[in-house]
Amino acid sequence: MKRRTFLALLGGGAAATWPLAARAQQPDRMRRIGVLLALTADDPESQRRMTAFVQGLQELGWTDGRNVRIDTRWSAADADLGRRYAAELVALAPDVILASGGTVVGTLLQASRTVPIVFTLTVDPVGAGFVASLARPGGNATGFTGYEYGLSGKWLELLKEIAPRVTRAAVLRDATIPQGVGQFAIIQSVAAGVGVEVSTIEVRDAGEIERAVAAFARSANGGLIVTASGLAIVHRELIIALAVRHKLPAVYFQRVFVNAGGLVSYGFDPIDPHRRAAGYVDRILKGENPADLPVQAPTKYELAINLKTAKALGLDVPPTLLARADEVIE
Repeated sequence: MKRRTFLALLGGGAAATWPLAARAQQPDRMRRIGVLLALTADDPESQRRMTAFVQGLQELGWTDGRNVRIDTRWSAADADLGRRYAAELVALAPDVILASGGTVVGTLLQASRTVPIVFTLTVDPVGAGFVASLARPGGNATGFTGYEYGLSGKWLELLKEIAPRVTRAAVLRDATIPQGVGQFAIIQSVAAGVGVEVSTIEVRDAGEIERAVAAFARSANGGLIVTASGLAIVHRELIIALAVRHKLPAVYFQRVFVNAGGLVSYGFDPIDPHRRAAGYVDRILKGENPADLPVQAPTKYELAINLKTAKALGLDVPPTLLARADEVIE
């Protein structure tokens, strides 16, 4: 995807509201920020993330087209596109790159070990080799983690709580990324304890997802767990529709699924790290080294439940679960 600017979003008169001190801090030369998002350009979720980042920059005195240029690419969770766009962005010699989504971080690090990178939504950056430690990243990348692998077991427990009849669970995952393997390993480790047999469905393309879910649904007492990946978000409308069509209770890793008709989700707000990432980009533009900026974890996890979907599936949501919910969609 070609670069898009967000001048309309920020508003031509926004600069007039900047504090004078903030203006004075900005260097005279135009700075350059690269952005690589794991989703598609026209995805509302992708737009929300980008909006949060750009607004965060504005609050710190940076405006696209005024004192900074933002070059944006969207990989659509496609590995080949990700490599191509990572190389394109590095070739532009940016001052810093935002890696929005854990699946694009490794690609950017393969393209450059010198350009500063601020990542978001990244699972286990130490285990993946992106940073030396959370406290002292040590290289050219730092940012904001996503799910710890231990959280994955809670998705299975949540599925059993909201749909006690479930004895089989298909775990939708992207096995080509580390978290696809790690999340399933945790789910598998707790499966026997809650009396659920688990299997995997690989998230590669729409046709494969549809065939695999239909095959799984032929047997009774099934449910779905959708683990964290860019591909799952790209295909979320299909996954939600299949769960409803086949009467499969499903637990998702982000609230965006529940807002679109999914049953229940437990995870962090993916918009907040993009707003916070603007702060790290600002600090790097002002001379700080990503090697010295600690990797930060989510500040809150949210439980969301769609009661309309629960009713369509014939489920009575336990009052104790409703009491714990951060958002209930009637």
